[in-house]
Formats: sequence, C-alpha cells, structure tokens
Amino acid sequence: MSLQVDNIHKNFGSDDRLVEVLRGVSLEISAGGAVAIMGPSGSGKSTLLHIIGTLDPPISGKIIINGEEPFLLPEPELARFRNRVIGFVFQDHHLLPQYTVLENVLIPTLAFKQNGEDYEARARELLEKVGLSHRLDHRPAELSGGERQRVAFARALINKPSLLLCDEPTGNLDHATANSVASLLFELHKEEQNILIVVTHSMELAGRLENKYRLSEGILTKE
Repeated sequence: MSLQVDNIHKNFGSDDRLVEVLRGVSLEISAGGAVAIMGPSGSGKSTLLHIIGTLDPPISGKIIINGEEPFLLPEPELARFRNRVIGFVFQDHHLLPQYTVLENVLIPTLAFKQNGEDYEARARELLEKVGLSHRLDHRPAELSGGERQRVAFARALINKPSLLLCDEPTGNLDHATANSVASLLFELHKEEQNILIVVTHSMELAGRLENKYRLSEGILTKE
C-alpha cells in the first residue's frame, strides 16, 4: 500500500475572485504510516483530505493510491474504488439515527458486496474491539459522544481500507474522551496497518503521530 500526492493544486471562485487553496501540495506515505496535518482554519486541510479521499478532484496534479490514479476511473468505478480502499471518520459521526449500531457499521458494505465476505462477523468483531459489543442493538441517540465516534471508527474500517482519513476525529469530545478515542484510533491503525491521515487542530493529538505537517497559505511543509 502506498499513497502519493503529487503537486496538487486547488482553486475556488471565478477568475476575478480566484482563491488558491492548495498550491503544489505533495506528500508520500507507505503502508503503516501515520501523518497529522495541522494548520489554521480555512487553510485547506479538509479540502486536501477530500481530494486524497477522491471526493473532490484537484485542478491539477495527481493522486496515486496503490499505483492507481483513481481520478482517471469512470464515476461508477471511482465510487467502487473509494468504497473498497478508503475509510472516512469525520468530526461529526454521521450515524443514521434510525439504524442500530450494528446496522450503521454495515452500511458501507451494502453498495458493493464482495462474495465470500462475512461482513456481519467483521462488524461484530470491530464493535467488540471498540468496546461496544453490548450496544449492538442500540441506536445513536442512546449512545454518548465518545461511543458514537467509536461506532464511526468501526464503520470506517468495515471494508478493510488501505487508507483511513480522519477529519478532526476528536473535535467534538471532551478532553478525557478525546484521549480515550485517540488511543483507540491508534490501536486500530496499528492492528490494521493502514495508512492513517489525521487533520486536527489538537497539538496533543498531532503529537501522538509519527509525522507532522503544516498547511499554510496553500503550502504543505513537514514539521
């Protein structure tokens, strides 16, 4: 597994009000690598994460994941690639309130089923790892904020992604819960040996990752 971000540019607005959000961003990470991306609000951190996650194409430059350029794929194949290769965790858990914990974790498996995969067994195993095996039939409204985010971690990992992208994963949590959830995130990353990218304002969270980058005025630099 490898990720190569090669000279990415991203602009917003029209010609007379053009805003350069990313100006030649490059980054390379191998399997098992973990990176924190920091920077002021509005610096383009989430934009960069969305491009790496193939949710938004760059103006120029390339994203190469496992030797493949996903933005060259037709849309149906790009959606399949994203579902199979990339897991997402956002600041808000985005759980569906009408479904149980187990059902929420299984949602990413519904779009592109693969033969021979026992997804329910995988979901139960992940929920046990995040300490929620006793909450399988509960709905999000019955969980604490930390529990909801742990469900989000399990959901992000259900398809065994090679790349896990986290956007402020502890941003809505109190300090003690944030530390607990962060420890769980790193434990799962170590077990799964995926590539982990965490966008965060938290110096404490960033300090627990092996490599730290800062995004400022569209330029990414290693700290």
